[in-house]
Amino acid sequence: MTFSEQLSADIALIEPALEGYLSRETHEGYDRIFEAAKYSAMAGGKRLRPVIVLEFCRLHGGDIKNALPFACALEMIHTYSLIHDDLPCMDNDDLRRGRPTCHKAFDEATAVLAGDGLLTAAFETASQADVPAETALRCIRILSENAGMNGMIGGQVLDMLAEHRRISETELRLLQKLKTGCLLRAACELGCAAAGKTDTESIEAARAYGDKLGLAFQIEDDILDIEGDEKTLGKSIGKDAASEKSTFPSLLGLDACRKLAGELTEQAVAALTPYEGRAFLETLARSLTGRRS
Repeated sequence: MTFSEQLSADIALIEPALEGYLSRETHEGYDRIFEAAKYSAMAGGKRLRPVIVLEFCRLHGGDIKNALPFACALEMIHTYSLIHDDLPCMDNDDLRRGRPTCHKAFDEATAVLAGDGLLTAAFETASQADVPAETALRCIRILSENAGMNGMIGGQVLDMLAEHRRISETELRLLQKLKTGCLLRAACELGCAAAGKTDTESIEAARAYGDKLGLAFQIEDDILDIEGDEKTLGKSIGKDAASEKSTFPSLLGLDACRKLAGELTEQAVAALTPYEGRAFLETLARSLTGRRS
């Protein structure tokens, strides 16, 4: 199976599963919150994080059906973070995944609650996985640690504090390691855990791949905010310059950023050298370097 065929097959598993977890019997009056949550969650996107969950599980010989609830839970957390990130009190964006942001399509209060609902639904979904209790507990801990105040939320706080001031490259690396990198690293670790892999070598390789890929991904995102096309990206561009945020291009320049993203990508690939069946994850990492969306 080619890379494109495997990617399509993974997404074909993820999409109906995600919709299924978000489709519940509701009562008139609060069905709107399910509608808002599904509006954002089912709006498309690369599904990068859930695909990585499935592929790390496959890499270690696991049954990807066991990993699917954790993959969907992670995508719910990612979507909730986007809903909240787009709010007027944060980045105040009007466009996400090629359509109006949740607070524009509904209203601000509903968007806040839709994000809250997706975060809560993520852990409900993870708890339903048909795996040993210790595996479910390990995965829930991975989700909570990486999404919480010492993870993605901490990175979001640093991002807000970095507006309208210049920060150092060291500070920026920490910010992006938390804000973007943590959920990508979580994807790698969740796949390992779902496959029953708990040895230090496997976990460290997964973390290395996730950390390097996460930083490369963010650098490419910063480049696209300058050079990208709004229609292709499906979101607003030029937001970083408007808010006077320190970004990798503003600190290093575009040419140095392209070089660094390529180096980080190869470091991510190198972390998987000991493993057979790594071809998909290698190609995935390299496909994100120089991407246009």
